[in-house]
Amino acid sequence: MVKLTEIGHHISKRIGKAIGDYNLIEEGDRILVAVSGGKDSYTLLKLLRERQKWSPVKFDLVVAHIETDFVCAGCVHKETMRKVFQDMGVKYIFRSIKILSKKREVSCFWCSWNRRKTLFEIAQEAGCQKVALGHHKDDIIETTHLNLFFQGEFSSMNPRQELFAGKIIIIRPLCYVEEKTIKKFAKESEYPEQTCKCPNSLRSNRTYVKKIIGELEKRSPDLKTNIFKSISRIKKEYLNIDHD
Repeated sequence: MVKLTEIGHHISKRIGKAIGDYNLIEEGDRILVAVSGGKDSYTLLKLLRERQKWSPVKFDLVVAHIETDFVCAGCVHKETMRKVFQDMGVKYIFRSIKILSKKREVSCFWCSWNRRKTLFEIAQEAGCQKVALGHHKDDIIETTHLNLFFQGEFSSMNPRQELFAGKIIIIRPLCYVEEKTIKKFAKESEYPEQTCKCPNSLRSNRTYVKKIIGELEKRSPDLKTNIFKSISRIKKEYLNIDHD
């Protein structure tokens, strides 16, 4: 078993709490872990793999990496990722998909929709009911504001989300972990330098919302935690929920 650093232990405890609070991992689960090549998914995979070695709850892991024909600004070479997976001793699946089209601009929604569809297909093929995604606390907070600001709705990412009548269950074990903590752990773990970066990342609405939250956090250090808690503390009596 690899000895974790103080930061690694902190993240592992946060993952453990999320698993307990939301029943994310159960006995006999076969989990497909989506790994993009970025710090978040590497951290998720590494710590789930470590937990798998000592946890009394027995579960299997399968890794999936999806490549697209949308040019990436800094993709990890496939052989680099293959070595990471082999060193961890996990089963892995690479899948290439096409998302470029003359009829459609490659938006965040279109890219995400195609990747998610492919993940579900791989999960079904690999006999995995659960799909683990590397979304962290900041992702959940940002998504809440993206939906509020740009979609006119109050919705977010659930730590556990059942789809297709429970045939697929999305889990987000990093939901209690902030991105800044993952960055520190990634540096300690010496992940590959060139991680996958979306070509649209610098001009996306998510990047804009991230900056807004960063500015507000200077005034309120507990801002992120307050927003995260508010998602499950809805006061319906103060909302006009009967009208569009």
